[in-house]
Amino acid sequence: MKFKTLLSLTIALLFSRPLFASGARSVTQTPAPASLSVLVYITGVVAGSPPYELLVQGAQDFAATHDGVTIKVYEAQFNQATWEEQLTSLVASGEYNLVLGSNPSLPEICENVAQKFPKQKFIITDAELAGHPQISTYLYNQYEQSLYLGYLAGLVTTSAMPHANDSKRIGFIAAQEYPLLTRQIVPGFLDGARMVDPDITLDTRIIGNWYDANKAAELASSMMDAGVDVFASIAGGATAGLINTARERGAYVVFHNTNEYASAPGVIVGCGLMRQRQLVEEILAEALAGTIQYGSAKTVGLKEGYLEFIADDPLYIEALPESVRSSFATFMEDLRSGRIAYTVPHL
Repeated sequence: MKFKTLLSLTIALLFSRPLFASGARSVTQTPAPASLSVLVYITGVVAGSPPYELLVQGAQDFAATHDGVTIKVYEAQFNQATWEEQLTSLVASGEYNLVLGSNPSLPEICENVAQKFPKQKFIITDAELAGHPQISTYLYNQYEQSLYLGYLAGLVTTSAMPHANDSKRIGFIAAQEYPLLTRQIVPGFLDGARMVDPDITLDTRIIGNWYDANKAAELASSMMDAGVDVFASIAGGATAGLINTARERGAYVVFHNTNEYASAPGVIVGCGLMRQRQLVEEILAEALAGTIQYGSAKTVGLKEGYLEFIADDPLYIEALPESVRSSFATFMEDLRSGRIAYTVPHL
């Protein structure tokens, strides 16, 4: 595939909503605290969710190397209707300088809690909200990650690999629908695949929760019956059902956010990487130094060093023919250099 024109990478960044009656928004900075007490608020459970696992690891690593930093991890479980009430109760204790979370639905919840506690500060990764003086967000460019994973899926489904068929049909299994998924992640996956072949189609299914591996397995089996031979999934612990079905029946999986090659060699053929652990440590360093700018909303991706693809794992090299890996490496080089132009859809 040739890209003839050098174009700037275009990212649709920030949107804003009025917070006060006047519509005023602000960016604020707070003095450096003598100590830092951090509530790591997990909207779900840590186990089986790479972004949450990395969030906790980053916070705990930072606390282990900095005096005066304490970390409390709270798992809010899966009933989203209770998240705001739980967070309100935790913040009301007055124990925490900072609430740290990672979920696209958290900005709205934190806005509501912030109205009751105007001194509480919140930092949210994998989410976007600009201009709130108590909240800072860091949005991973998940459209970009899905774009390159989709391109790899397109190469695999059109290849002569043993489990690839002639249907040119790929699949995406998700735990639930939310704006980042439906507007950026899933569209990016299909857009990337269609850069390989515009006739590729996408079958998307929703589990309804983040833990039902049996339902994920049933969906995967049905999708394979319909011709899907390469999958992506964002479904937490439920993803295990997809992987088992792909292993048993013969299909391939590309993985967002973390290195999972060893969990299913030959089945998982590509892994993106979210440097959540690194980002969290850098955020907490800024919070401890008092240099965080609340009200800001940053987008981070390949260019900034917070998203990547794991191409040096021996299991990746073993899983794919050299021709597929070579074509994909060329694509990634073009993507990093800006020779591939794309626009991130608005949330």
